[in-house]
Parts: sequence; structure tokens; C-alpha cells
Amino acid sequence: MYSLALLALTAAAHAAPQRGGGGGGMLGGGAMLRFGCAQTVIDRIDPLVDPGKVPSPHVHQVVGGNAFNASMPVADISGLATCTSCQFDEDLSNYWTAAIYFKARNGTYKRIETMANQQVNGANGGVTVYYTSPGAKQVTAFKPGFRMFSGDPNRRTPSGLGMKATQSCYRCFTGPNFQGNTYSPCFDPKLDTEGFPTTPCPGGIRSSVIFPLCWDGKNLDSPNHVDHVAHPVGGPASFAVTNGKCPDTHPVKIPQVHLEIVWDTSKYANKADWPADGSQPLVLSNGDTTGYGQHGDYVFGWKDDTLQRAMDNACFGPTCKGLSTQGFPVANKCTVNKMVKEDHDGWVKSLPGYDTMGSMTGM
Repeated sequence: MYSLALLALTAAAHAAPQRGGGGGGMLGGGAMLRFGCAQTVIDRIDPLVDPGKVPSPHVHQVVGGNAFNASMPVADISGLATCTSCQFDEDLSNYWTAAIYFKARNGTYKRIETMANQQVNGANGGVTVYYTSPGAKQVTAFKPGFRMFSGDPNRRTPSGLGMKATQSCYRCFTGPNFQGNTYSPCFDPKLDTEGFPTTPCPGGIRSSVIFPLCWDGKNLDSPNHVDHVAHPVGGPASFAVTNGKCPDTHPVKIPQVHLEIVWDTSKYANKADWPADGSQPLVLSNGDTTGYGQHGDYVFGWKDDTLQRAMDNACFGPTCKGLSTQGFPVANKCTVNKMVKEDHDGWVKSLPGYDTMGSMTGM
């Protein structure tokens, strides 16, 4: 079982200085926040990619503060939200990803619910969030109004980076209680895949999305929500490896943001319910049947300098000296009303936003 103690050791090993390199990672007094954020809403809006559009092209599952809306100003979001679904109650950011659907043999679809991640007991599904720093005063926390995007929703082929450098992967749990969870994210040679698993996952599927480490130091956003951030000069960094050198164009190192979502596929492990041709039955809410197009959106909303203090003070796990937390009986209550009135819980004939032939509607 993958405990927080083992997580720390694994992160330290990954971040250890490599031959010809530098840095100290977790071994050098780094920080790694890992905390849960319960589900805030399932809705077909996207204030980052499609601001103001109701509905947006596909369904997202959203966590974080209750300032989430079809449009979100480039402003201090922590001053607009009044609650958060996250364990750190000073984090009023929003995090969202595409949802995953199961396509049954008869051609109908059912959204797969998220479930509480390992050691995030009591959360109403949602997302587990990581913020990682190699050491005190080695990263600059995001500024009010900052936002970014990771992934490519149009990608349908492997990235070619190799599993340890991919920024999105899936882990297929082989049984209840996260059975088989012994490697850090995207490092298991058997259970981790860049695209959707092709075999049943009776214990659930965990999706990981990792964001870039470097910022241009000027722009809070960019037209494609990507160009103001970048990967280290050596290429995309794997989980908890935060000691890479940033390029001159993006010289400011920022915390590594990493999202984990666990999908409860235990109800869909019977291959008799899968498509008759034996193909895997999962599809992202944007119509992607490969899984390569998974992506994540982030709008920063921590209060004041709380995130900077956490990164500088070697904080680890779901607690941090000087930061306040809340239990899930409180966090689960922070929700927003969905704006698009459509069925996101029952069986449907087509993905929301698509017709039965798989083509977008209303675009």
C-alpha cells in the first residue's frame, strides 16, 4: 500500500541529484503538499478555454472554491469565493478535468463517478492536489489572477516522451483498497499507461495530470493558456522531480501542480458489458476513446502568501504549520449549482454536447 511515508521516500529518490545535474528535491528540504478537494460541480462550462460560453463543448468535473463560474475574472479569486471543497481552507483555487464515461455494449453512456483517493478519507469524490517544491525560496508561488492548462484534448496518440516524462497517465488498480498501488505516479511498468487501460480495473482507475514548472514571470495567462509557462530545459518533469533548470524564456520556477482523480470503475469490470468487438469502453467527455487527450485546468486562488509559506517551510501531506485546514464534513458542503440543465448521472444516448454519431452539437 502506498503510504505517505513511502510517498516521501519515493519523491526523495526521484528528486535526488542525477549524474551531471544539480538540485536537491525532497532530499534538500523540499515541500510536497498533498490534499483532497471534494467535488464542487459537474457541469458543461469552462471559464478558461471557453469563457462565458454556456454550454461549453464538453463536461468537466470541478473542485475548489465556489467562485467557479462560466467566466472568471483575472483577479484575486480568493476574494470572490466564500468557501472551498479543499482540505486547506485557504485554497480557494479551482481545478478541473474532463470527465470519463463508460460506453456500454448497447451504445449508451454513463458518467463514471469519482471516488475518494487513498488517504483522502471522507471526500465526496473529487481531486487530490499536489504542490511540490525542491526547497525553501526555490519556487515563486503563483500570483492572483494566474491560470494555466496542461494536456492536449485533441491528442489521440502517445506523446513519445516515455512514461516517466509523460504529463498524463492512468493507473489500473487491480482490486479494492487501491490494490497494486506500489509505485509513484506514472512509474509502474505494468499498471500505468499513457492511454486508457485495455483491461478491466476492478479497483478503479487513477488519472494523473502534471503541470509545467516554469513561468515567464510576467503574464498571468496567455491566449492558449500554455505559452506563459514551460517545461525545464531537459523536457517535461516527472512526478516530484522539481530540480530541473528553467529556460531563459521562462526563468521563474513555480510549484509543480499535479492532479490525481480516481474513477470508480468497479461497476464496469464485467467484460460482458463491454463493446462486442472487445475494445475498451472508456471515453473522455470530449469524445476521446484513447485517453491521450486528458487535460487539466487551473485557476489560482490561495489566500495572501499562504502557498509561498507552505513551499518555503518544507510542508508535507495534508497539514502545514501556519495553514488552517477543514474536515470533509465541511468541505463536502462547498458546491455550486450547475448552469447547464442536462443529465450527468444517468444513462444517456450520447455524450453531453455530442449527437449519437459522435459529432458536436450546437457548435
